[in-house]
Amino acid sequence: MQQEGTVAASEHTDTSHIKKVMMGSAAGTVVEWFDFALFGYMAVYIAQNFFPTEDKMAGLLATFAVFLVSFIVRPLGGIYFGKLGDKLGRKKILALTVLLMSGSTAAIGLIPNYESIGIWAPILLVIIRCIQGLSAGGEYTGATIYTVEHSPMTKRNSYAWAMSAATYFAFALAAGVCAGLVAIIGSEAMGAWGWRTIFLLAVPMGVVAFFIRDHLSESPEFQQMRAEKKGQVSYTASQVFKAEGNNIVKLGGFVVLYALSFYIFSTYMNTFLRTVIGLTPAQSLTASMVALLFVTALTPIAGIISDKVGRRKMMQFAAIWHALFTIPAYMVVNNGASLEAAIAGMLIIGIGQVAASVVAATLLSEMFPTDMRYTASSMCYNITFAIFGGTAPYLAIWLTAQTGTYLAPAFYVTVVAVLCFFWVTVLMPETANKPLRRYHTEPEHDAKPAVSLGKVSAS
Repeated sequence: MQQEGTVAASEHTDTSHIKKVMMGSAAGTVVEWFDFALFGYMAVYIAQNFFPTEDKMAGLLATFAVFLVSFIVRPLGGIYFGKLGDKLGRKKILALTVLLMSGSTAAIGLIPNYESIGIWAPILLVIIRCIQGLSAGGEYTGATIYTVEHSPMTKRNSYAWAMSAATYFAFALAAGVCAGLVAIIGSEAMGAWGWRTIFLLAVPMGVVAFFIRDHLSESPEFQQMRAEKKGQVSYTASQVFKAEGNNIVKLGGFVVLYALSFYIFSTYMNTFLRTVIGLTPAQSLTASMVALLFVTALTPIAGIISDKVGRRKMMQFAAIWHALFTIPAYMVVNNGASLEAAIAGMLIIGIGQVAASVVAATLLSEMFPTDMRYTASSMCYNITFAIFGGTAPYLAIWLTAQTGTYLAPAFYVTVVAVLCFFWVTVLMPETANKPLRRYHTEPEHDAKPAVSLGKVSAS
């Protein structure tokens, strides 16, 4: 039964078609995460315009609190768009989410500042960030699922790496655009009006991404499932959690490390380099851009290795790397107190981060059946990112302020990495080179973890 249920995805091995799918899906992901990344990179300027205060740290905390708000609503977006994606198809939802993200991002660039409309400025900012969060909730998991469902069984990560690469490149592009503009017009002009122009770039980029995604074909795995079920069938969030809660919790235990590390690496480090190390805005953004381009280049290598050695070994490597090298990386950045040291430290962190990101991209599909895949993976990914990714910049700043040591965020990541290693070793099954389940009633993978969590219910 399981072998029959995976023919479409396994036989769909036209390399040129898969590459078209991969690039089309990645193009939309670049736009989505470019839009989402801007808020983190422009945090200092947003704080000046929406949370004016003599205490710069308080302004940053308020800005990253708004950053967190978008993560709180991400699970809602993931459940909503996930259910639609399991019912209507993957490509329709991917086209819709990129329009929603682009429109809301451009709207941020149009909000009057606190001096103009008072308290309504931060209120409008929160509302629009919520819309961004809803869109983000349905984006990444949908893009990875869409790519994996087109890929041959033995090369899923060899194609799914493109979604991780697209995310890193989007953050690098955002950092590069911000660094370039601040270098041209200066920090003062950037705070006055320059930051708005970057947010408005979302409009043309979103239109192009929508056009690309709208012309893609539907996932063969989804088409086959819908043909067998003879119609549109969807499940509620409680039904999905009752059936797949065990796997949601298992995978979520690893995604914790991925989420925390990603937003420390991609977002907080830029603020850390400016407020703690004392680099200029252009220098901190340049360091982020170089590091992100480095990990972008590593993603295809990580994807190929994952298909060769398996998912468990890649997860264990990611955890070990974070546990051993996060604190030394922070020390390199601090002791050097230069652009070169900042880049070196971020490159060290980036190696573990790319291993976690690439393997997670494929696991989001391999752990769940086609009929519930979009909803289940969105629940797992977005709930975990809301709790650990969205809070990462805020907690990093808070921990640094409370402890008085710049190493506090590094210790936080290290502890999580150690716990994650044991979680993966004991609980995670091997899913590489195994057929995808099509229905939640099918048996799971033959390779079982050392310990089972038992049946997780929705109650």
